[in-house]
Amino acid sequence: MATGSSTGNRTVAVRPVAGHIGAEITGVDLAEDLDESVVAVIREAVLRWKVVFFRDQRLDHAAHVAFARRFGEPVVLGRRGSASPVDFPEVETTADRLELGGRFGMEHEEWLQRRRHTLLRGWHCDHGARVDPPAATILRAETVPPYGGDTTWSNLAAAYAGLSAPVRAFADGLRAEHRLGVGYQLRPGDDSYLRHLLDHQVASVHPLVRVHPHSGERVLYVNGYYVEQIVDVSRPESAALLEMFLDQAVRPEYTVRFRWEPGSVAFWDNRATIHLAPSDNAHLGFPRVMHRVMLHGEVPVGVDGRPSEPVTGTEVRRW
Repeated sequence: MATGSSTGNRTVAVRPVAGHIGAEITGVDLAEDLDESVVAVIREAVLRWKVVFFRDQRLDHAAHVAFARRFGEPVVLGRRGSASPVDFPEVETTADRLELGGRFGMEHEEWLQRRRHTLLRGWHCDHGARVDPPAATILRAETVPPYGGDTTWSNLAAAYAGLSAPVRAFADGLRAEHRLGVGYQLRPGDDSYLRHLLDHQVASVHPLVRVHPHSGERVLYVNGYYVEQIVDVSRPESAALLEMFLDQAVRPEYTVRFRWEPGSVAFWDNRATIHLAPSDNAHLGFPRVMHRVMLHGEVPVGVDGRPSEPVTGTEVRRW
């Protein structure tokens, strides 16, 4: 059922697209100076549905940043890829074939093979190894392939709620180390990317169950890309537990898959979702150029009230 509000001659509608996650919002031109009532509808939809989608938008970099500022403070990254716009430090351009190909001596296909060599490895929240991961991400599509290149999100609050009561109670007391580069498969001989990882370590210990700062929901705070291990348990126990929790987190019923078009925008709660970037389009040879703005986030807090703790290479609000 669609919900929303009216403003001027336009009706803003929120239409869910899957049972647990995802809604499409229509009747909004994101390039306009939005009325506060429309901002409130979008904010509530993001909290309720975790990721919302807009079609046929005409945002440029300036309008993208201005829209993001209605919901928080944009992150300014210390390092961005060469495709990112020089005059807009809040915008990061992720052009897959430009971003990965040739870096550290690896072409695009080898990057994917070494970083996403299992089905669960690609699932992540943005910058999850930081002590204060972004609160939200707003991603817009400029150029997309005619087929392939979809993105999938999963609702981590629904995943937590779907656990049995004894397992929820057990998970509430656990914490896990999240580290940049987890799961990367080494190259034979000299590996310049491994040296880069060792020189730029980023790691934090987060609660395995995070309490959402606005909704109060409990979130199964796991992902395949950053989680190193559950602390205070043995390696074999950690591996078995993580496999169980990750399988739960990405069950199909908790997910939504989005087909991008030029002008599409996705706005997601990075505190309550993980997403899977596409890996079905690299062999096709079509360009895929996306622009994202992230919003500063809070330090996660567990069920027991304990906040996340930095291990190395991360400080609150220092990027």
